Amino acid sequence: MFDVITIGKATRDAFFEGDFPFVRWPKAESGKAYAFPFGEKLEVKKVYFTIGGNAANASVTFAKQGFETACVTKTGADVSGEEIKRRLKKEGVGTRFITSDRNLPTAYSVLLLEKGERTILNYAGASGSLSAGDFDMKKIKAKWWYVSLPGDFGLFPRIVNFASKNGIALAFNPSGHHLKQRKNEILSLLDKLSFVVMNEEEASLLTGVSFRKKNAVFEKLSRRASGIVAITDGKKGATVSCGNFVYKAGVFKEKNLIDRTGAGDAFGSGFVSGLLSRGITAKNVASAKPFDIEYALRLATANATSVVEKIGATEGILKRSEFERNKRWRNFKIAIHKA
Repeated sequence: MFDVITIGKATRDAFFEGDFPFVRWPKAESGKAYAFPFGEKLEVKKVYFTIGGNAANASVTFAKQGFETACVTKTGADVSGEEIKRRLKKEGVGTRFITSDRNLPTAYSVLLLEKGERTILNYAGASGSLSAGDFDMKKIKAKWWYVSLPGDFGLFPRIVNFASKNGIALAFNPSGHHLKQRKNEILSLLDKLSFVVMNEEEASLLTGVSFRKKNAVFEKLSRRASGIVAITDGKKGATVSCGNFVYKAGVFKEKNLIDRTGAGDAFGSGFVSGLLSRGITAKNVASAKPFDIEYALRLATANATSVVEKIGATEGILKRSEFERNKRWRNFKIAIHKA
């Protein structure tokens, strides 16, 4: 049996680094936007190709942490799809459950990189058409499933119910799209999930409560969820609730911020890796001890920090030996209080 199987998206990522001019743009959350002259050719300083997508990113973390891992996703029957499978195999990820779509190309992202921040041009491609007909759930049984679905949400309830009936611990990283369109359905399924991870904006979308009222957000989620809930807050760190206790941690200081792509996937998969390392499965997730949660939170944060120090979502992912042996990742303050 596999330790963990990821289900979701895999993309071919192209990074373009350049001196892109900014203009004020009130419609954007940042208040800024790139300005590109229409009809002209612009030069870039660097181009970098890699793989991405939540399922691919998370699977690399699990493999590097020493777990028997496979990825369930859908690519096009093209060169990009073959490159994704080649890279995953190189990282030790099983690819037998990756299917190919002859009608749609592989998902693709173009990332415009500027001083660690990026704007992403995304094409869902074949990953967005992933459906129940693309894989047999009976053949992908594992201790954990790590899910962040692209495309149609209809597959998710089937995954949740199968995992619940078969003793599979289910980790879920919801997308903003699904939170906007299927909020009530996600809330109704929270009690069947072992681990849920999202950022503060996504948590507000799901609960309908401003994250300025952080305690109210966690109270609403705790009433619905039976497992562990983690909410990330960028540079401010993360807050984790396991029902009885709330854990608050900051971040490790980056040596050099290069690219934030994949930080969320690195955190979520790092956390589940920490739980797996402590023997946490669906049977005992509700009784996870504080030192289990602390270990998982420290690994998650270290993995996310390491990822943002490299270009790409998988290049900085930590091996277990790198995490265990490097003194950099040992000292980490975590505040704990009763829920």
